[in-house]
Amino acid sequence: MIEFNQSWLPFIYLYGVGGIILIVGIRIILKTNALNLSIPRHKIWLIILFFGFVFYCLLHFIFILLALGSK
Repeated sequence: MIEFNQSWLPFIYLYGVGGIILIVGIRIILKTNALNLSIPRHKIWLIILFFGFVFYCLLHFIFILLALGSK
C-alpha cells in the first residue's frame, strides 16, 4: 500500500507552494500595473492563469485517485 508521504504529501506540497507563488506573483503584477484589469484582454489572461492552475491540480488529483484505487 502506498503511504500518505508517497502519494498525497508531494501533491499538497506541489500545489500548496505553487499556489502561494502564483498568488504572490499575480499580486506583484497587479501592484506594478503590469496587468490592468480594466482591459478585457488582461482580465481574460488572469482567468486563464487561475483556470490553468485549478485544471492541472484537479487533473493530478484525479490521476492520483485512479492510481491509488487500482491497488
